[in-house]
Amino acid sequence: MKIYFKLLMLLSFSVSLLANAGGSGAERKSNEIVKMDRIIAVVDQAVITEQELLDRIRTVKAQLEKQGTELPPDNVLERQVLERLIADSLQLQMAAQTGVKIDDTQLDKTIERIAAQNKMSVDEFKDVLEKDGMPLSKFREDIRSEITIARIREREVDNKLNISEGEIDNYLTTQANRGEEQDEFEISHILIRTPEDASPEDLEKAKTKTQEALKQLADGISFSQVSASLSDAPNALEGGDMGWRSGAQLPAVFLEVLKPMQKGEVSKSIRSPNGFHILKVTDRRGGTSSLVIGQTHARHILIKLTEVVSEKEAKRKIDSIKERLDNGVKFEELARQYSEDGSANNGGDLGWVNPGDTVPPFEKAMNELGLGEISDPVLSPFGWHVIQVTERRQQDMTKEASRLKARQEIRTRKSEEAYQDWIREMRDRAFVELRLEDKF
Repeated sequence: MKIYFKLLMLLSFSVSLLANAGGSGAERKSNEIVKMDRIIAVVDQAVITEQELLDRIRTVKAQLEKQGTELPPDNVLERQVLERLIADSLQLQMAAQTGVKIDDTQLDKTIERIAAQNKMSVDEFKDVLEKDGMPLSKFREDIRSEITIARIREREVDNKLNISEGEIDNYLTTQANRGEEQDEFEISHILIRTPEDASPEDLEKAKTKTQEALKQLADGISFSQVSASLSDAPNALEGGDMGWRSGAQLPAVFLEVLKPMQKGEVSKSIRSPNGFHILKVTDRRGGTSSLVIGQTHARHILIKLTEVVSEKEAKRKIDSIKERLDNGVKFEELARQYSEDGSANNGGDLGWVNPGDTVPPFEKAMNELGLGEISDPVLSPFGWHVIQVTERRQQDMTKEASRLKARQEIRTRKSEEAYQDWIREMRDRAFVELRLEDKF
């Protein structure tokens, strides 16, 4: 890694090279110049090259054009995409340093699933990618990076969230005191971010930028274009689309502004600790309805991680258990014998599991299983698991819906806020050197 980094640092000082070696003057012009790739950002122990930036910009432009979103100026788009690459780089470096790896077997399964969702075989999917100028090898590595970033987010953010019963009680009490139907909003969002310890000059600069955004919106420029051009939110290039959110999933300062707004309206500037916001109500609807959810009857075997049992040792034990299961030993027998969980006496039976009842890695693996299928070993904050699904059903949970919905909505809100705070903290701590001005 260090050798590669030093090599790229050396290359960054070269603009071009003469490419006349190995041929006569008739075959190759003596003054032919081949442009070298350049480093346009140093991010801790990694670098981002000009070619990486150009590739990502092409992808983003294609997505925006497909959505019918007017493209922002090239220099604005370039900065937005570069910031996203920096955030991705920081997360991937943390994953590498802490041993988060996506093996080829899992990657193969993911690509098979993507191809199946597009009603293609893997070979057909490969042909379509290559016709679009995307080699399968490049697509694989992009997917590997996406899964890795999702894993590190689960571990560092989502798995650390705690939704207490008291929070749910407070949410339900607040809803009851309102005595009104809880509306849901489909909204888009522009954020003009301010530093944590913003100076008066920082605030004035952010206010000016916010007023410019409001002026452009008043002049008829589309919300998605203004978002892509000016917003500092992570989804700026997607037009700031936040999808459908209930009141409980929104900060109180947003909800107070949104309540009187009608479909199509744009808010005034909203101040919060992390900056200035502009909201647009794309649509709104009443939020009360019956709730039918998919429940999963599952069982598992858990080998815990402790100060005495390392992750490597726990993995060795769970691999041995998985091998015995594959050879026909009954799941419940091995669960009673080896599982380090309260369900062990019941053969690992967890009963009927609702969405959100388990941590994300466990739930994701469980949801991908067929009836009777046993998972590969799954790592969660508790240790290594093997999981088996015995039944699935759709259950009318109307009576329990308010509490379940409250938990899910509070988790969604807290997860997004915690993730953005985590990204910002990593960015603030990191060594980042931008070299865009030296690019040409």
